[in-house]
Amino acid sequence: MTNFTRRKFIKRSVLASIGFVLLDAFWYEKYVIDWNYFDISKSDKNKIKIIQISDLHFEQLKYFHKSIAKKINAKKPDLIVITGDSVDETEKIKALNEFLQLIDNSIKKYAITGNWEYWGHVDLTKLKNTYFKNNCDLLINENRTTSIRDREISIIGIDDYIGGNADFEKAIEKLKQAETTIVLSHCPEHRDIITKQKGHLNIDLVLSGHTHGGQITFLGIVPFKPQGSGKYLKGWYKESEPKMYISKGIGTSILPIRFGARAEMVEIDI
Repeated sequence: MTNFTRRKFIKRSVLASIGFVLLDAFWYEKYVIDWNYFDISKSDKNKIKIIQISDLHFEQLKYFHKSIAKKINAKKPDLIVITGDSVDETEKIKALNEFLQLIDNSIKKYAITGNWEYWGHVDLTKLKNTYFKNNCDLLINENRTTSIRDREISIIGIDDYIGGNADFEKAIEKLKQAETTIVLSHCPEHRDIITKQKGHLNIDLVLSGHTHGGQITFLGIVPFKPQGSGKYLKGWYKESEPKMYISKGIGTSILPIRFGARAEMVEIDI
């Protein structure tokens, strides 16, 4: 009887563990978004609040997308930046538009391409027009300077490093000198090139995505990182300038699961 009870307990424990892993991978880490806040401002005055959205890999508008939009509107950011891999197919632009329409249109937004916009042969003209309708500029090796809270802030948007034609030197042509300069570059490995090419340009922050934080990790072991990740995985890299933050992003690619790499939204005061 004791052996039977022990076997039953072990069996139930194994089944419960498998159920927990599946629940975590297919639901919790995908849909219960981890909101991370950082304050890297140099002063308490005139802080600019930026929200980063990355790697949406949009399929269809779901409840958690609506929750993200609602929370963004409640936080009232000054800027939203979208760091690539928003859609994998032209047909998914419609769903992306539905999501963007839920976000306060008065909030200025800047977006860049990721590798999947190219690998999926997304119609970039249609994507750019959709972004534009939602007060968002798609920057492909371009820059914009805007004034917020009596501060000039420049946004440099780089084309994707592995799918497109990343050209930092072109992106900074006619760049206005500003108090704050932020670079959007989907693939974090491109930061190494930016570091070599920036010269005397002061870059306050590089925002990237692409890696999904590994998407599937085991006890800190990352079996796979996509091309363009380089030595980077997730979070902050401050060992040298310019400092960089890599978002784990929202969506998934190849496999529809996350494990040890919970989906993430990023809020930064700068």
